[in-house]
Amino acid sequence: MSLDIKKEVLSILDEVLSLNGRTSGFDLDTPLLGAVPELDSMAVVGVINLLEERFGIVAEDDEIDGTTFMTVGALVDFVAGKLS
Repeated sequence: MSLDIKKEVLSILDEVLSLNGRTSGFDLDTPLLGAVPELDSMAVVGVINLLEERFGIVAEDDEIDGTTFMTVGALVDFVAGKLS
């Protein structure tokens, strides 16, 4: 897994959720859904849209569920899988 993907995913989370740099303390095991109050259903849509834009991927609705946003690592793995 590329550190660049992780860095970009964290940047997107920081931007969409307006976390003001809080993601700098996140690692792959950091829980997201249910743990980061800013990550609500509307924010999930924003994160997915920005992931698609920045990485040039298409995330189908049936590919994304709660586990995709369970941790930073799960989200990074999802993006890495779409890029491979």
